[in-house]
Amino acid sequence: MELGTGAVKVTPAHDHTDFLLSQRHSLPRLTVIGGDGNMTTACGQWLQGVKRFDARQMVVDALVERKLFRGKKNHAMTLPVCSRSGDIIEPLLKKQWFISCDEMAKKAIQAVEDGQLQIVPHYYSKTWRNWLSNISDWCISRQLWWGHQIPAYQVQLPDPTHTQEERWVWGRSEHEARQRAAVRYGVKPEDITLTQDPDVLDTWFSSGLFPFAMLGWPEQTPDLQQFYPNSLLETGSDLVFFWVARMVMLGTELTGQLPFKQVLFHSMVRDKHGRKMSKSLGNVVDPLDVIHGVSLERLQEKVQEGNVEPRERLVSMEAQRKDFPKGIPQCGTDALRFALCSHKMQGEDISLSISEVLSCRHFCNKMWQTLKFTLGVLGDSSTPVTTLEQTAAVGSMERWVCSRLYSTVLQCEQGLEASELHTVTSALHSFWVHSLCDVYMECVKPVLALPPDTEQSVGAQQGVRSVLFHCVSMSLALLSPFMPFITEELWQRLQPFSPAAAAVPPTLCLQPYPRSSQLAHWHFPDEERDFLLVQEVVRAARSLRAQCGMTKEKPAMWAVCSPSQAQVLLHFGPAVWTLSRISGLHLHCPDGAECPPALLSTPPPTGSLVAVVDHTCQLHLHIQSGGDVDKRVQQLSLRRDRLLPKLEQLLLRQQEQASQSKVPAHIRERTHSKTSALQQEVNTIKEQLKLLQETQTQNNSIY
Repeated sequence: MELGTGAVKVTPAHDHTDFLLSQRHSLPRLTVIGGDGNMTTACGQWLQGVKRFDARQMVVDALVERKLFRGKKNHAMTLPVCSRSGDIIEPLLKKQWFISCDEMAKKAIQAVEDGQLQIVPHYYSKTWRNWLSNISDWCISRQLWWGHQIPAYQVQLPDPTHTQEERWVWGRSEHEARQRAAVRYGVKPEDITLTQDPDVLDTWFSSGLFPFAMLGWPEQTPDLQQFYPNSLLETGSDLVFFWVARMVMLGTELTGQLPFKQVLFHSMVRDKHGRKMSKSLGNVVDPLDVIHGVSLERLQEKVQEGNVEPRERLVSMEAQRKDFPKGIPQCGTDALRFALCSHKMQGEDISLSISEVLSCRHFCNKMWQTLKFTLGVLGDSSTPVTTLEQTAAVGSMERWVCSRLYSTVLQCEQGLEASELHTVTSALHSFWVHSLCDVYMECVKPVLALPPDTEQSVGAQQGVRSVLFHCVSMSLALLSPFMPFITEELWQRLQPFSPAAAAVPPTLCLQPYPRSSQLAHWHFPDEERDFLLVQEVVRAARSLRAQCGMTKEKPAMWAVCSPSQAQVLLHFGPAVWTLSRISGLHLHCPDGAECPPALLSTPPPTGSLVAVVDHTCQLHLHIQSGGDVDKRVQQLSLRRDRLLPKLEQLLLRQQEQASQSKVPAHIRERTHSKTSALQQEVNTIKEQLKLLQETQTQNNSIY
């Protein structure tokens, strides 16, 4: 034996493990340390009243005096230390109030299994069942100065012949307790002495009463009848048992009803490195500092003003200097809320970065700029916009953006129904920035710039104004739950231009949340599908212009494509020219027999720079003589070197999928399509390099 004597001391009254041992073996529980920290009479007269640490030294001295002391050795152990006073905590055996939870726990488990209570994410149902299946009696009394005092009263009777056992009654007031004691023990109320237990209720017990106690329970108040039970509880996943299960147990037991029908657990918010926020690490982010902004100096002052230990204070201040060298910029409430909701709530911790919140603040700026443009467009016309029902999308771009808005509203409905807020915020951000601002507003600028000298131009401009108004107004309503302050401000500025026939509430908070059924007449799935080709063509055109260093020029381009693709590009022709910044797009179908006569054009010039849109569509840009051939060769070579490894990976993946029968057909088809497009782009680059190298050779021979 390397440590100890082989004898095991058992102190059931001062150790939790020993207490459980005493229950199994019926051992006596002697209390040797009193509540004042001094030794009790059970230790004998020589130790009675001695302080606990002095008594330990006296025991050692007594062993030495009797020559029974063999020595002492240091060994590591865990000691509970009070975080406030620094004192070592001594477990003591005290009388407590307990609640038997077995039956209540069975009802809570059954409610989830029967579907009466839905837990989201669903895998927490297993945690719920495991915890409640192994529940023990709940100690609800606490020896603290604050809290709800336990409504239990100890009864003292005047007749000394009664046994000295403790007598207790309960009551909502001392008068009710006195009447209850008089009936139980058959004495007059005025002859009874009551002493209320000084203990207070466990915080989680008081919190468990919250759903119905705050509404006036046990009285059947109008608020209780109207608002209880509730529909949804949203809380942190670390409170599954501490709070949620106890609310369910107490609500079912005391009211006969579940306090809510659904529980949504959100993830824990951690720092940008994925670490739990703690004072010792110095990575705690105060939401108010993110909202209002704070300097590094003020962050350091707050650490010094706190109760962090000196060693942890240095670590904390160093972490702040590393993470926030320039402090935290002012981001605002809406940006912080939108950033938090942009993370997946269910199942993953949120690693919050200030740069993400700052990006959401930039999105707020984008919203201001969008409204400024919209107000300028609406203010230039004396004709009011039409109502939502009367607004018809006539032009190709109007039909596309209206259909995109319909799809966004549908995504919001589905995301909110599934409690997936990140899909809602992603859809709203994508529509506002990429569909409304980057595409539609850019495409309608040439239309709005036309002189209103014809009936056609006036009608087109009025249609743009109505569509733009409703897109912005409805987007603000969709964003309102996530960004209530900025959306209310912008919505109020937009209301003077609202249709006269529409019944508009005084505030956006009272506006009904948009529904996809309102926009059923704006759903054009073919337009959305076809515009995907336009976006790919625009991407390829911008890439060609960037390769040639064309920042201001608007060159002409050729699109070599299939007849169906040519029809789409012709339908969205003005949008392609505007977004690609080109002077014109010539359409050429390789198979002229299948191509309508209106789409026939001459093939692109030989030696043009080519960009691959997909395996059936290519863009050609003719480069005038005198261009920088060497620079284009270098760019194409770099592009080829980047694509070749990707092509090899796709080919390998395609081979693996072909050998595995379990891979779905649509996955194999998608991989094949990507491989074909990439293979064609690599071949096109090789052909362009060959032509350019021949041009280099000719130029060198001339010189």
